[in-house]
Amino acid sequence: MGKHLSLTAADAHKLGGYRADPAGTPKGGLVVVQEIFGVNKHIRAVCDRLAAEGYVAVAPAVFDRFARDFDSGYTPDEIAHARSLMGNINFDHMMADLTAARDEMKGVGPLGVIGFCMGGTAAFLAGCRITGLSASVCYYGGAIAKFADEKAKCPMQMHFGEKDEGIPMTAVEEIKKKQPQAEVYVYAGAPHAFSNDDRASFRKEATDLSWSRTLEFLAKTMKK
Repeated sequence: MGKHLSLTAADAHKLGGYRADPAGTPKGGLVVVQEIFGVNKHIRAVCDRLAAEGYVAVAPAVFDRFARDFDSGYTPDEIAHARSLMGNINFDHMMADLTAARDEMKGVGPLGVIGFCMGGTAAFLAGCRITGLSASVCYYGGAIAKFADEKAKCPMQMHFGEKDEGIPMTAVEEIKKKQPQAEVYVYAGAPHAFSNDDRASFRKEATDLSWSRTLEFLAKTMKK
């Protein structure tokens, strides 16, 4: 359904990405922000699912600044390697890359952002720092609490697993307090990365519920 593409950020950095388009007239466009595993099979599948729901979806390869064409699986060695790259993450650079993805979809209707894990944090920051977005959906963003004092520019929805080993419920409560306008959902018994069906952490019930909430939220906020 999708295709690979090239994007250019405002600082002239060129990066890759993946784009999926709906069959009919788009309802709008969504920037899809990867986990630390690159624009891999899971993230491309998310783009395809969004396209099937009527949205243009573009996933920028935000690791291209330091690990071009990075595409990882989830073996212990692959996870360790992906984690070893996290010290290179620069959210200012990432915002420039997400803005390039936003600009790629100009003219398709309202624009939003959805991200997972590291991308969940980036989606939150995009909703605070990037203009022209109608919605931000954040799945288990581990560093959102660190940035929770920033002011949202658009409606936000967040999803967390109750048993996330990296995001304590105290952090989620802090986010709720500092972002009272946001829709924040916690899924009982769900671990980190509960919506990634390529990993052992996948929980179908939590995924189905969070996805239905995501689609309802997008329908409500991304109106033409």
